[in-house]
Amino acid sequence: MKTRDLAYVALFAAIIAVLGTLPAIPVGAVPITAQTLGVMLAGAVLGARRGFLAVLLFLLLVAVGLPLLSSGAGGLAPFAGPTAGYLFSWPFAAALIGWLTERLWDRYNVAWGMAVNVLGGMVLVYAVGIPVTAAVLDAPLWATATSALAFVPGDLLKAFVAAAIADVVRRSYPVIERPRRAVGSR
Repeated sequence: MKTRDLAYVALFAAIIAVLGTLPAIPVGAVPITAQTLGVMLAGAVLGARRGFLAVLLFLLLVAVGLPLLSSGAGGLAPFAGPTAGYLFSWPFAAALIGWLTERLWDRYNVAWGMAVNVLGGMVLVYAVGIPVTAAVLDAPLWATATSALAFVPGDLLKAFVAAAIADVVRRSYPVIERPRRAVGSR
């Protein structure tokens, strides 16, 4: 990795941490936080590899005990509690968002970005988070999924904000390098 890549990874890990300072909205065992906005931004602005690494760095800092989660939690306990599935899904969500953004480079706009963020930042995160929450709480999956509907409006707003920011960044200061064309292709 280049020094610039390391700086981007550290910067976006810090952005996710700063978003944790915004008050969380308690909704049962899993609060609504702004940190998923940072996950979406990491993938959409940095691309798959660096976005994954930025979120992974953030989670490693949490695991060693820094109180960076919106609840002020840190250490290993959050990785064994009701939020574990959501946390474990975050690096993969950033990677999926980044990978799709890289594929859509030439036609990326807010609409495409919103679709990518919904797929990676919501569908993937919910697909991992909801079953883990249900298992940890020993709750019915259907009831846990129904309670997760409270996240949808805020996550849609975060998906839009991340797409709008990523679109501006992509046009004015492209962090993701333009995909290289294979030799001999048009």
